[in-house]
Amino acid sequence: MTTTGTGYDRDFLGLSIAPPAGVDGDGDLLQLPGGGTELTYTHFSVALHRGRRLARWVAWNIDGGTRWDGDDIPRKGLRFRTDSRIPVTAQIGDELYRDNPLDRGHLARRADLLWGPRAEAEAANRDSFFFPNITPQMDTFNQSGKDGVWGRLENALLATTGVGRISVFAGPVFADDDPVYRDVPIPLSYYKVLVYRDGLWQTEQAPNGELQARAFLLTQTLSGLRTVSPLDEFVTDELTLGALTERVGLRFDPALTATAADRRTAVASGGSRRIRDLADVRW
Repeated sequence: MTTTGTGYDRDFLGLSIAPPAGVDGDGDLLQLPGGGTELTYTHFSVALHRGRRLARWVAWNIDGGTRWDGDDIPRKGLRFRTDSRIPVTAQIGDELYRDNPLDRGHLARRADLLWGPRAEAEAANRDSFFFPNITPQMDTFNQSGKDGVWGRLENALLATTGVGRISVFAGPVFADDDPVYRDVPIPLSYYKVLVYRDGLWQTEQAPNGELQARAFLLTQTLSGLRTVSPLDEFVTDELTLGALTERVGLRFDPALTATAADRRTAVASGGSRRIRDLADVRW
């Protein structure tokens, strides 16, 4: 089974916002058999790091006005699976996750993708389980029901600001000294960038409000992969996009680095600040 999804929509917010690109080019990305580097799914796209066999970036769109509840479109019966459009050897599968506390962690969250007409939302539900969208995360990192800030950022933005649509970029941060487990270097940090426009969307054709972008970085502890890591060992920071670029080696669309929200973070924090609770985020 494969997907017919058209992927991340650059024009989703009423102006074109490109996905991330490598500071030194995209030479570290997996080249697809048909050309290009972007694997497209329903409501999201993935670019894989060819050496690490995990996503370099995932880009997705969220329409808060047409989202389905996860109970209405359940995950029951869906299995994680490799994508047949690329070699099995280019993606990490179940061999990493068996018999340990590592979750098969969605980068583009399943709940974020369940929007639009039901058939489209169901296709996105299925697509979210392809391994290119999955990374090794400790279970307390990945399960937002355990009150982690990271898993609730998108929900908080939709609930507290009147924003109807969000575009999101996320992925692991690769380091040369990442701990190796079952011959796979496990990322210790993950980034997430939320892009939105202030104010309400009256219609899909009539966006309003100033473009905003907020960048976050989470560091997880692996605790030797012997026990479940306590939540308080996870650290979430808000960063400027400039600081994030230096950390992850990715360039973000210039329209995002010019946003007022990014400037406010720079002035208030000198580049980054600790987020201990969702109330700490000033949307």
